[in-house]
Amino acid sequence: MATRRHPTARQMRLGAELRKLREAAGLKATEAASLLGVNSTQMSQIESGVAGVSEERVRRLAANYACSDSELIDALAAMTTDRTRGWWEEYRGVLPAAYLDLSELDHHATFRHDVAVTHVPGLLQTEAYARALFSYMNPEFPESEIEHRVRHRMRRKVIIEKPEPMPYETVIHETALRIKVAGQTAFQAQLACILEQSEADHVRVRVIPFGLDDFAGAGSAMVHLGGAVPRLDTVVRDAPHGTAFVDSEAQLEHFRKLFRRVREASLTPERSRDLIHQLAKEL
Repeated sequence: MATRRHPTARQMRLGAELRKLREAAGLKATEAASLLGVNSTQMSQIESGVAGVSEERVRRLAANYACSDSELIDALAAMTTDRTRGWWEEYRGVLPAAYLDLSELDHHATFRHDVAVTHVPGLLQTEAYARALFSYMNPEFPESEIEHRVRHRMRRKVIIEKPEPMPYETVIHETALRIKVAGQTAFQAQLACILEQSEADHVRVRVIPFGLDDFAGAGSAMVHLGGAVPRLDTVVRDAPHGTAFVDSEAQLEHFRKLFRRVREASLTPERSRDLIHQLAKEL
């Protein structure tokens, strides 16, 4: 059984879901290993994503774990057979793994919900805005490093610009629409870009205005990616030492509720566009 040196977030998620199923069945890793004819070390590698697992083995484990959720089993089985090597592979060894992991999750997601507090969401950023933001946040980086990040961010837009785009909804606090990250001219272009994207049927942009009462925010920026089934959703948060991928059922439900509260507090897409038009005129 071949092992991987650097499993992706998606590969680790498959292993983690198999571990959750085993634990729900009350079986030890050694007992699960015997079902597949492997040793406990190999079972640990499967559940950590370090080693791959076949569709047949996933279905055999699910049957022995008495899992009756056929949609979940089918989704996990599909993850074992997917061999997609997307455009993001060009950046392996060039950008941190989290950049590639998020792009892979985007590619497989069924929808995406963002909450943006201080910066325009990455999927709606112009090239000038992204370059100014990366340059400010990483002043010690050479120009080549900044360019890699900008090019990667622009290519990520494919999920909402391809012929069959993903449903995308974002809630942006007015703060992010007033901070002139790239200067006045570039920021006018950034607001125009948001307005243009918001006209698409699959894109919804909502704004939280400054004057809103009883709004405590979402803590920080948040990305919620829909899985093939709700249990396989992923929430992405900024963490002190990098990007955190959240997938526990309790935490997923917490962030679903949080997004609903933030969305309910926001302006409608129509009123949000009116506010963005107003801000553009003020510049």
